[in-house]
Amino acid sequence: MYFVEDMTKSREKRIIKASWIAIVANALLSVIKIIAGFLSGSMALVADGIDSAGDILGSVITLITARIISRPPNIKHPYGYDKADTIASILLAFLIFFAGAQLVIATFERLLSGEPGVLPAPTAAIVVIISIIGKQLLAQYLRKTGRKIDSPMLLANAKNMQNDVLISLAVLIGLVFTHVFNYPLLDVFTALAVSLWIIVVAVKIVIRSGRELMDGLDDPGIYKTITMAVGAIEGAHNPHRIRARKMAHYYMIALDIEIDGRKSLNEAHEIAHKVEDEIKKHINNVYDILIHVEPLGDDRTNEAFGVSPHDLLKTPLD
Repeated sequence: MYFVEDMTKSREKRIIKASWIAIVANALLSVIKIIAGFLSGSMALVADGIDSAGDILGSVITLITARIISRPPNIKHPYGYDKADTIASILLAFLIFFAGAQLVIATFERLLSGEPGVLPAPTAAIVVIISIIGKQLLAQYLRKTGRKIDSPMLLANAKNMQNDVLISLAVLIGLVFTHVFNYPLLDVFTALAVSLWIIVVAVKIVIRSGRELMDGLDDPGIYKTITMAVGAIEGAHNPHRIRARKMAHYYMIALDIEIDGRKSLNEAHEIAHKVEDEIKKHINNVYDILIHVEPLGDDRTNEAFGVSPHDLLKTPLD
């Protein structure tokens, strides 16, 4: 018991440390890019800086969420606080969307004004190169730490940092072509593309998080895995009414199985435990598995909820 608590506290400390490093690094990069963008006249660089500012909020939310989800379950929250991760993701998505939308409006106003604009100063490209190097190092650090402590939040943040590297590369290419073709509006078009990408990312976060709040799954193939796991246990038959949902990176799984009614309660209980262990072998991060045992041949064809092997045959999962 004490060992588990120590491991949990150690994991929480590492998440908090990584979050603080991400906050400080993104704050420095954001301030540098926004100031350099305004001074050099590069709207694309300003857009990149705003994207980094959104990463600060993401790291702050990760920091706060790490403390919330570490709370133990209680009578008001018997499943714990892991859903706070999903709620925080939606909050972050709205903040990102707002920043992207504001930038879209600003770039459209610049385009509609008809002003020819000026070529961004070469220092803008230097700042972007510094940003690419910094973001790449930060992504590698978050990825390494996330894998070491199995933290989906840090791994997701690492992926976000990697995406930022691609955004900065797009900004750099836009700046180069702006000077090559001597056409200042290319920088504005690049800023518009980056801001639209920011909005797309925000919408994807809302969709993914909304699916989780509605107890949906990104990968319905988990039902096939559960069915195969049940089939591997002798004495367990006809898995049906299978339901799986996520709490942050944990899975909650419930299913019905059929067992020969002539077996004793102890035998049925043992088979159910074997099914539970087999599922855990094939699916990581299982929070809990609830198995309802029914007598073999029990007709439950009119059940409305859950997934059955028949449903898996009707619906392609790839």
